[in-house]
Amino acid sequence: MDEQNKSNLQTLKQSIEGASSNTDTQITDENIRTPKIDQLGRSYATGKRKNAVARVWVKNGTGKIIINGKSIDTYFARPVLRMIINQPFSITERVESFDVNCTVSGGGLSGQAGAVRHGISKALTLFDPSLRPILKKEGCLTRDSRVVERKKYGKAKARRSYQFSKR
Repeated sequence: MDEQNKSNLQTLKQSIEGASSNTDTQITDENIRTPKIDQLGRSYATGKRKNAVARVWVKNGTGKIIINGKSIDTYFARPVLRMIINQPFSITERVESFDVNCTVSGGGLSGQAGAVRHGISKALTLFDPSLRPILKKEGCLTRDSRVVERKKYGKAKARRSYQFSKR
């Protein structure tokens, strides 16, 4: 932490302690979340879904979403996938107030859309920590751990057996 963040944290602690002087609550660094924004005004997070990994940068803007150098309309042609990506903004009622730039690799289109959604949710909580309870309640911050089951030997696929011939 740099000196400015430390001083901001101390003044925040003092103001909270002054407001709640009659309660015996302990104020720790874990209880107070501070925004993590770089010099360019962006927050960074990674999102994952199946085999897809998305690196997401979020900043204040007009609602432009760029994925791998393409707009969201050209990269994700299906409206369902665009709806999945825009869920964190609609849940927090921040539609068209953030610009998103992300790179995504691995998996298929559905997995990539889920990874971008997960990354946007995490980046929004780093940009504005007050959004965390809303996104957590809707399940946007939870990584969907379901992946394809591995193929077993003696089987055609993960569980499918080879066709049985009686004669």
